[in-house]
Amino acid sequence: MILLKTKKKITVNKNIIYGVDITKKFTPIMVRDAIIKCFHEAHNDVLDLAWESFGNPPRKRFEEMKKEHVKNFVQDIFQNIDGDFNNPKKIDLFKVIENLRDFSSIYREPEVIIKHFTDILLMIEKL
Repeated sequence: MILLKTKKKITVNKNIIYGVDITKKFTPIMVRDAIIKCFHEAHNDVLDLAWESFGNPPRKRFEEMKKEHVKNFVQDIFQNIDGDFNNPKKIDLFKVIENLRDFSSIYREPEVIIKHFTDILLMIEKL
């Protein structure tokens, strides 16, 4: 979700999930990209641990590398489920988030996983 800054309060716009306004028309590609963004944000701290193994690149370059790594990981999942990364179907998106949920159980608490899973599931159901 996107946090919107107001004067002294921070409010959450529940209609925007990982950059996608769910009150407007959106596509499976937008959901796929939201999945990538969600996974990157949820695992950013774990990915930071790999900085040395990536050769200690400059921080800006490292951020790009982490995003590319997550995108490739999600592409691999699409391939493993015989889905099409470039033209995802609703069922493919669901299988991808199931796989990511299972993978994430190594790193995250169940309530965090459930929150991210249900955010994306809401988008998939609205397709």
